[in-house]
Amino acid sequence: MNQPTPALVTQRAAERLPRLVLVLFCAAYLLPGLFGRDPWRNADLTAFATMLGMAEGRTPWWSPTLGDLPAETALLPHALGAMFIKLLGTWMDPALAARLPFAALLALTLALIWYATFNLARTDAAQPVPFAFGGEADPIDYARALADGALLATIATLGLLQLGHETTPELMQLSEVALWLWALAAAPYRSAPVRAGLLLALPALASSGAPTMAVALGAMALLVVLRSSYAEVRALWPWLLASLALAVGVATLLGAWQSRLATPSLAGTGRLLLWFPWPAWPLALWTLWRWRQHWLRRHIAVPLVTVIVGLAACIAMGGSDRALMLATPGLAVLAAFSLPTLKRSAGSAIDWFSVFFFSLAALAVWVIYLSMQTGVPAKPMANIQRLAPGFMPRFSVIELVAATLGTVAWLWLVRWRTSRHRHPLWKSLVLPASGVALAWLLTMTLLLPALDYGRSPRPLMELVDRHVPRGTCVRAPGMTRANVAALEVFGDHRVVTAANVGAPVAACQHLLISWRGAALPPAPSGWELTARLRRPGERSEQLLIYHPAD
Repeated sequence: MNQPTPALVTQRAAERLPRLVLVLFCAAYLLPGLFGRDPWRNADLTAFATMLGMAEGRTPWWSPTLGDLPAETALLPHALGAMFIKLLGTWMDPALAARLPFAALLALTLALIWYATFNLARTDAAQPVPFAFGGEADPIDYARALADGALLATIATLGLLQLGHETTPELMQLSEVALWLWALAAAPYRSAPVRAGLLLALPALASSGAPTMAVALGAMALLVVLRSSYAEVRALWPWLLASLALAVGVATLLGAWQSRLATPSLAGTGRLLLWFPWPAWPLALWTLWRWRQHWLRRHIAVPLVTVIVGLAACIAMGGSDRALMLATPGLAVLAAFSLPTLKRSAGSAIDWFSVFFFSLAALAVWVIYLSMQTGVPAKPMANIQRLAPGFMPRFSVIELVAATLGTVAWLWLVRWRTSRHRHPLWKSLVLPASGVALAWLLTMTLLLPALDYGRSPRPLMELVDRHVPRGTCVRAPGMTRANVAALEVFGDHRVVTAANVGAPVAACQHLLISWRGAALPPAPSGWELTARLRRPGERSEQLLIYHPAD
């Protein structure tokens, strides 16, 4: 426990990232994808449909449904989105109104990770070795530099890119895990806010659809707290017990204890673990190796607990990327503690990989965009038309200006990083983070029309409108939640999913069946097939529309 730390850091290396640059990083990461798009299929769409039904009074807030299907047990995130739709949906797009609080939650997550790392790096056990004649990093400057690195590592995480910008319960779960991490990190310094954070984090996590993870984090936190060398941290155990009790009570009240266990695919889970937390996971492993005699210290133990719980949940749920996302805060903190010991050759390898990969990705996006707007080269646009028949490109000056500014900023950063040696600890994460932000910015500006056309159910629902009047009752036996959500959101339909088709009834004169396969099923008794529809670009699944037989 008294081993010296492996960190040797000069005052020059503890230079912090300029605040304006940090704010611009966060803005380039948070804002793209917030405006100008529909809810995309599956999780994003089903969550929004549930929120919209609650806001419009079509389903109760305490036990919401989607069509006639019970919604997920994540009550708190759905209620938050519904509240914003009710407050703002009259003068802005309801999808944007629901998206705003979740964008704020992502911003809160970034801030909590920064402050968690800052507080952990301030502890005596995390400080770099003092030099014989002075010149070592100031403790506060050192903590700020590592916190900047953790924030950059979070932005650079590939798996967080799409999932972190959805309107789903998992994003609220991520912010609650980050709040738990911050509370344990800041325990020696801010007693009242820490206690409030602990009392809030675990019950909120349980009411957001992750009660088992809330209990696991609480139990692991008790072990860390009880053996801490800080009296202020040890004094938290009653508050942790109270938070655990509240989490169990909330989950029981909401009926949130649902088994989601599944047998993971070793190959699929392995691939997920390789790309999803990149580049944080190799840096985190390097931290665990270089700080291997300090695992029981709080600055390693607290984020490591988060990673262990998130990884266990991912494996137990059959290789779930949404469960693995909850390990991101811990991985980012561990990745930051690798920076004081990272070899120059490793940093250079990260830089050159980032320059090559993200420059190539940016070039590909610009080529596709030019093809969509000018027809030159012709092949990219032809491929888009083949994958998404009926798509028509549109031009936006704002999107073009934003993409151009982002590309220029990337070129400047590449020149800054590669032209001369830079000393700050966070230097090795600047290019991965800015590359991810650039890729997201370009995709959500230049390619957004094509992506929105391909991933939104609106084109299919516009075809349905030709055969089924909007706002009517439709019977859709066995329909998936995503399709039910699409019918409710884009067609204003009342959807009945009861498996028994039966004869047509006056209240529901339309029957919709989702079908895969070349051979059509026989028409149900009393119904005749009137249309076969496919979403543009869809080859396997078709929507069969039946009306009462004469």
